[in-house]
Amino acid sequence: MKKSIALLVAVSAVAFAANASAKEFTPYVAANYNYTEIAGDFDFNSYSVNVGTDYNKYFGTELFYQNSDKDHKIIDNEKEKVDFDAYGLDVYGYLPLGCEQKVAPFVTAGIAEYEFDYADNSEKDSDSGLGYRLGGGVQYKVNNNVAVRALGRYVWTDKLAGHDHISEFSVGARYSF
Repeated sequence: MKKSIALLVAVSAVAFAANASAKEFTPYVAANYNYTEIAGDFDFNSYSVNVGTDYNKYFGTELFYQNSDKDHKIIDNEKEKVDFDAYGLDVYGYLPLGCEQKVAPFVTAGIAEYEFDYADNSEKDSDSGLGYRLGGGVQYKVNNNVAVRALGRYVWTDKLAGHDHISEFSVGARYSF
């Protein structure tokens, strides 16, 4: 069911983009550093890699994979280690500014699968569920191929024990072909 929803969202985004009077089709790859905080309990540093395309100067889509480091907490006198992986689809709306349109504030919305792994002294466990992502930021085009961006994002999750509210801050660079 979850994969069906994700596939439906991906197909819908591509179909919408095809009808969005595309004058440009610009694929890109990107790499980001992310700082993630979960409901004040856990803090993670992570990286993400992205593959996306801009269909015109106002609209784009992006597939991503994110992997975090382990955060350590002492809970009931036991050391607990937590890390996560996420993958999904984000849709971007840009508003290019200025004559040269090098600066573009943007909003983003998406859906992702989050997979958490837990380990303490005695056992290992995992949990996974959908995350609904909403954020915004700014992008600066260094030249026609290279851009840098910063964004903040809020994620609310479905069926993840204790991880309902996720805040994420990201900086990264992308290379357009």
